[in-house]
Amino acid sequence: MSLLDCFCTSRTQVESLRPEKQSETSIRQYLVDEPTLSWSRPSTRASEVLCSTNVSHYELQVEIGRGFDNLTSVHLARHTPTGTLVTIKITNLENCNEERLKALQKAVILSHFFRHPNITTYWTVFTVGSWLWVISPFMAYGSASQLLRTYFPEGMSETLIRNILFGAVRGLNYLHQNGCIHRSIKASHILISGDGLVTLSGLSHLHSLVKHGQRHRAVYDFPQFSTSVQPWLSPELLRQDLHGYNVKSDIYSVGITACELASGQVPFQDMHRTQMLLQKLKGPPYSPLDISIFPQSESRMKNSQSGVDSGIGESVLVSSGTHTVNSDRLHTPSSKTFSPAFFSLVQLCLQQDPEKRPSASSLLSHVFFKQMKEESQDSILSLLPPAYNKPSISLPPVLPWTEPECDFPDEKDSYWEF
Repeated sequence: MSLLDCFCTSRTQVESLRPEKQSETSIRQYLVDEPTLSWSRPSTRASEVLCSTNVSHYELQVEIGRGFDNLTSVHLARHTPTGTLVTIKITNLENCNEERLKALQKAVILSHFFRHPNITTYWTVFTVGSWLWVISPFMAYGSASQLLRTYFPEGMSETLIRNILFGAVRGLNYLHQNGCIHRSIKASHILISGDGLVTLSGLSHLHSLVKHGQRHRAVYDFPQFSTSVQPWLSPELLRQDLHGYNVKSDIYSVGITACELASGQVPFQDMHRTQMLLQKLKGPPYSPLDISIFPQSESRMKNSQSGVDSGIGESVLVSSGTHTVNSDRLHTPSSKTFSPAFFSLVQLCLQQDPEKRPSASSLLSHVFFKQMKEESQDSILSLLPPAYNKPSISLPPVLPWTEPECDFPDEKDSYWEF
């Protein structure tokens, strides 16, 4: 039985969807290792979770978000045998069409074979009746989008943006080396663990350039993207013409995400799709922080010739037990300055011509990232509030799992999107 067949099975017993059933040779031969980074295997407790497909071993605590065009609910849960906090994505497969089932299948398989610290890991996957359960590590800080909403409504400091984007681009570089286009780079697909590790999620949108053993230069697959993701998409992907698109379309999305992190707003969010496309295709590179691409009419940023990040704010301290955070790092002022290096990075990413955009590998060598000076994960923790390590609202454990009597409500905002 193929993985897709498993997805289509309704009202079955709990069944493990182990990617080991797929041909490892057929997938692994196209994967490359990241030579400069090590991938750590799960701890002993995590290994127990990884092997656990018993639904009664998981206590759902609270829903923390939505994903997959609102077809998936994301829950904080506890693995009761070990006490480990995990994230569980639950999807009703009966609500998924064939294209979405294939997207889920691809995400499950590739997440098993990818080995990189900046790519989100799936610990185990199984079905409960017609419901797909995906167990992954709990990312205590949630997504970068959640951080913007909660602590940085007017945008992050340049130092924090650098730390977050560097981890995301490292993960993206690994995907590109393996011939994959992410196609959904945005703040809600960048997750941060309690240890400060930045990972890319959203693998269900992934597309491989490798077909029948050959790596193609361009892709002509244009899925029906949700309108909510279109602000991040490149002009060539939105244009859907005979030229297709390649991994450089992800680099454009990196530039839009940088603007999102810097301003706390999504560029083009309130524009009509046609107007958005015309704006992206209008000619020479424009200023990515121009007020015309943001929903509000007041610009919150100005270029700084000094190149120094000006995160100045109140000097109230927030203690976390292991590190101390100044509140100026949590609430950046409305009048911020950004270095020429930051503007250079974003404008390079937002070049209209994909060939003029840098690769993910060369982007990591940009002067904007060189300022990190091989900073450790601890450096990002000093810029963040204390990690969220337990649910504020504890719900009665769902033991055993019972299917909801109705579909999940339609919610427009999704800050945990996997």
